[in-house]
Amino acid sequence: MNNNKISKIYQTGAFALIDSLIRHNVNHIFGYPGGAILPIYDELYEWERKGLIKHILGRHEQGSAHAADAYARCSGKVGVCFATSGPGATNLVTGIATAQMDSVPIIIITGQVARPFIGTDAFQEVDIFGITLPIVKHSYVVRDPRDMSKIIAEAFYLAINGRPGPVLIDVPKDVGLEKFRYEPINPGKINLPGCRPVIQSHNTQVLRIVDLIIESRQPLLYIGGGAIIANAHDVIIELAEACQIPVTTTLMGKGVIDEKHELALGMLGMHGTAYANFAVSECDLLIALGARFDDRVTGKLDEFACNAQVVHIDIDPAEIGKNRIPQIAIVGDIRDCLEELIDIVKMKEILKTNYTYSWKERINKWKKQYPLLVPKHISKVSPQEILSILNQYACDAYYTTDVGQHQMWAAQFLNVLPRHWMSSAGLGTMGYGLPAAIGVQIAFPHEQVICISGDSSFQMNLQELGTIAQYKLPVKILIINNKWQGMVRQWQQAFYGERYSHSNMAIGAPNFIHLANTYGIKGLSISKRHEMFSTLEEFVNSKEPVILDCQVVEDENCYPMVAPGKSNAQMIGIQKPVRKNISIKSYI
Repeated sequence: MNNNKISKIYQTGAFALIDSLIRHNVNHIFGYPGGAILPIYDELYEWERKGLIKHILGRHEQGSAHAADAYARCSGKVGVCFATSGPGATNLVTGIATAQMDSVPIIIITGQVARPFIGTDAFQEVDIFGITLPIVKHSYVVRDPRDMSKIIAEAFYLAINGRPGPVLIDVPKDVGLEKFRYEPINPGKINLPGCRPVIQSHNTQVLRIVDLIIESRQPLLYIGGGAIIANAHDVIIELAEACQIPVTTTLMGKGVIDEKHELALGMLGMHGTAYANFAVSECDLLIALGARFDDRVTGKLDEFACNAQVVHIDIDPAEIGKNRIPQIAIVGDIRDCLEELIDIVKMKEILKTNYTYSWKERINKWKKQYPLLVPKHISKVSPQEILSILNQYACDAYYTTDVGQHQMWAAQFLNVLPRHWMSSAGLGTMGYGLPAAIGVQIAFPHEQVICISGDSSFQMNLQELGTIAQYKLPVKILIINNKWQGMVRQWQQAFYGERYSHSNMAIGAPNFIHLANTYGIKGLSISKRHEMFSTLEEFVNSKEPVILDCQVVEDENCYPMVAPGKSNAQMIGIQKPVRKNISIKSYI
């Protein structure tokens, strides 16, 4: 649309909003209408009719927020969601907090009561600006429609620059209706110098890092979600291979490296691999890239990598030294820093020294002694076996998960590509997986999208099956059904004297096959081992949406496990080492 022509025409605030979104290359909006946001939806009607943008109707505002979140994670674009005032806005809170904890760029646009009614306790009025202050990167209330285009441009700038995060824009109803002389602001025309990330000079620090790599004999790369956000997976692998440094990832960092790679150790932390946890306990140099030393990763913090020099590279200066004081810190883009580091490494020809040979041999012994176990029961099905077989059938799929035991088993047994793993890590949001799968499928309509859920998590947002049915999305949902809140039961068994207080979900559970059928979705089930291969194959090859109810062993626990307050080297669910020459501090 011609900018000059638009600037000579009086338009509404709602027009300015939709036009600005399209100028920022927004193709999809996830949302749910209501009274206060109706002027915006009325404007949206015309733009959708012209094929300029598409709205995806969720069945609950929380689901729309999660869908926008996953859309952003998998595509690298900014996700956008709409909701009305009052309960519509408050229903977004969990989705906003999920995005904030995992550094996901989404724009949340909420309707609000008209400006004269703000502060009067009007119908469906709520101070969503105030409610969400602790869980957004920034927020706005649009008081003047003339500010709309500028606010949208600022919101996109803030959402994606520096450490990404959610930005909320609250739009009073009369702002959407008011006409004014519209002058659009295009992407790249906004300048917020005070909001640019603080980037320090790197050269001196990078030279020091190279010296530490040369001096170390047991280095380890510890990779977090920031590396995925920075699209740094290829340079991380280049550095790892050049210096022969083993790589372990957080839950958010999954996909950075092929977990079949000889240098890959899988996930570390509370339910990480034994060999990753032993490696971080024994390393003499820990290079943390886009990671925040979260408690689920570190275990007992003062014993985490306690013999190691620490290098920390992150875009967010607030993360440097927050939980662990590094010897060398760089605030900056991970990809840029590593490219500079690799250039120096190549000049110094570190790759010819093979100085980590003994360290890698030691780790390989741990891999052989403490592999991830796949229980194979005589007749019943284990969740680990199902997921390991699924990974063989759908190795290139996009995966979303809910939260609990199934999430950890999925992290252990699924080998994924970069940006193919969507999981609520920081907030641990049950109900994330199904709407997240919708967001991914909208972003990549021709790709295979699989949601790994649990019978408890699935029931948190099962209404989003209606969205799948409406848009005929070929999302596949695999339910690890153990009739419990599995991780809660495991903790009650291990730490609360087997007092299973309100964690059993058997009574009142739906028949998931019948539930699928009520939405016109195909339903499959597995209850015996002999059914696994054929049913999983049918599930993966389906061209339509399908729910697979996997009735697994009910009391299966997720191991290894680092108990609260213990170091990573102290894991439940592993056997003691046989070889005496392998030094591990202690075991449970």
